[in-house]
Amino acid sequence: MDGIVELDVHGMTVYQARIAIDATLRRATIGTYRIRVIHGYHGGTALRDLVRKEYAGKVRRVELGLNPGSTDLVLREF
Repeated sequence: MDGIVELDVHGMTVYQARIAIDATLRRATIGTYRIRVIHGYHGGTALRDLVRKEYAGKVRRVELGLNPGSTDLVLREF
């Protein structure tokens, strides 16, 4: 894992998405500075809210993606 890691969680339940995001954060190497979580936006806001609220205190910064269906978890500055 290096640079930007993309994780697609849309279609998952909130519980499944949390497990996947936590696992990706644990596996992130020193070269990983950003995790792009693709949560979708047509199916509701539960996954988007999970990513943006729950992980705000666990990573350096949460950035809204250019696409409304994704959110970036910034682990460190590039």
